[in-house]
Amino acid sequence: MSKSSIFYLAIFTGVTFTFLSSYTIDNANEKKKKSKYNILFIIIDDLRPDLGCYGNKIVHSPNIDNLAKEATVFKNQFVTVPTCGPSRASLLTGMWPRTAADLSNDVLEIRKKENIKTSPESFVENLKLNGYYTIGIGKISHSPDGHIYKYLQPKGKEMELPNSWNEMLFDPGKWGTGWNAFFGYANGTNRNQLKGEAKPYEKEDVNDESYPDGLTANLAIKKLKELSVKRQPYFLGVGFFKPHLPFNAPKKYWDLYDESKIPLTPSPDIPNNVNVASLQESGEFNSYKLGDEKAGLSRTLSDAYARKLKHAYYAGISYIDAQIGKVLAELKQLDLDKNTIVVVWGDHGWHLGDNKVWGKHTIVEWALRSPFIIKVPEKTKGAYSDKIVSSIDIYPTLMELCNIKMPHKTDGKSIMPIIETPQKNNLNNVAYSYYRNGITVRTERYRFTKYFRKEEPAEELYDHYNDPYEKNNIAAKHPDIVKRLLPLWKKGDTGLYSKAGNKPVD
Repeated sequence: MSKSSIFYLAIFTGVTFTFLSSYTIDNANEKKKKSKYNILFIIIDDLRPDLGCYGNKIVHSPNIDNLAKEATVFKNQFVTVPTCGPSRASLLTGMWPRTAADLSNDVLEIRKKENIKTSPESFVENLKLNGYYTIGIGKISHSPDGHIYKYLQPKGKEMELPNSWNEMLFDPGKWGTGWNAFFGYANGTNRNQLKGEAKPYEKEDVNDESYPDGLTANLAIKKLKELSVKRQPYFLGVGFFKPHLPFNAPKKYWDLYDESKIPLTPSPDIPNNVNVASLQESGEFNSYKLGDEKAGLSRTLSDAYARKLKHAYYAGISYIDAQIGKVLAELKQLDLDKNTIVVVWGDHGWHLGDNKVWGKHTIVEWALRSPFIIKVPEKTKGAYSDKIVSSIDIYPTLMELCNIKMPHKTDGKSIMPIIETPQKNNLNNVAYSYYRNGITVRTERYRFTKYFRKEEPAEELYDHYNDPYEKNNIAAKHPDIVKRLLPLWKKGDTGLYSKAGNKPVD
């Protein structure tokens, strides 16, 4: 072959190679644009926003904090109901509660018994109907393993959300069933079998897998490996138990803290001008009969015991943070992070001695505000939003991100404008919550609550600009503000209490 032929062949080969390389890259980019996001949705039980990324300088939560650097952190997200089952049902359906059953932890079981069907039954099923492979691990709805059965019964065959999952998984380990594991101690016992003769906390020098959440993290890692070779978008829901009672965690997570430096609550008393009917007597906490002290509205725990309990709660947070770190590391190792939406959500808040309460089950800020962090590939980069959002907004937001039509109108609305411009949008959101015969609405400045009850006062108004810990009910002093907020409050009145035979207080 002549030199000139070789020269032109080289040029032709180079052009062809460049063209093919360019085509391959463009084609890959086009496929990337068209491919649906995967979703990793992490639900944490009883987690209030005590995390480093939410401004708590004591709590050790490095893995969630690192995620927050690549995500949008919603500082003012509120759940609709301050208890596990109905809060999760509301998240999954995007709907406010409308019946007494909607406030029960057994809401999904009751709906089945009464043959109340919705289609789809959850946003997870809607994803499944639109081509997603869906896996649930641990507590996503109310049951720790997604099946319906009572605490001391064998695992039930019927599922809470039978149409939502391609796979619903849980490793109960030495505890045998999901409910036993949920209340489990390191030696394999659990609160149910002990009939409450147990402490509300435990510190044992054991590995992560000696408590159920370590097994859940391992199962999630295993499933991610399987999903990495599956040519189908996926939804992986992972539900962790801690820091739910009992506050049990391996000793190494307790050792992260100096108990003497853990601060006590900034609101230790019942708010001024508030009836105790708005609060609760810490019944769940007191069911642990071997606790050092009993809590209640007529008594205050000692500072030493209150610090021990907060220490235990914080240890649980750090334990879960470590499990989340393992899952996120695997997601990155498998190169799935580049196309996976990651959500971290707490199902409600928790009083840690705030207002003399240890527990949830109130419609005040402590029990309603929870973490909501969402990382969207190429859309979120360490942003914070002060906007008021509700857990029911998550359903339509995920559908918009995944380019899936909403199957029906929900009570929530997409918060994509906030994700795209966290502090510059004009989305005027409010959040409604329901419990204790009351409805509360949270705006940027105020929380206004109205109870359907005889006990007075039945209206509460808090000014969060001047009273962020809701210490003073100013409803009686500011009837003008109450009058202005009442029409907004009425928009969230679903008839829930009227149907139950209650009448609103005038």
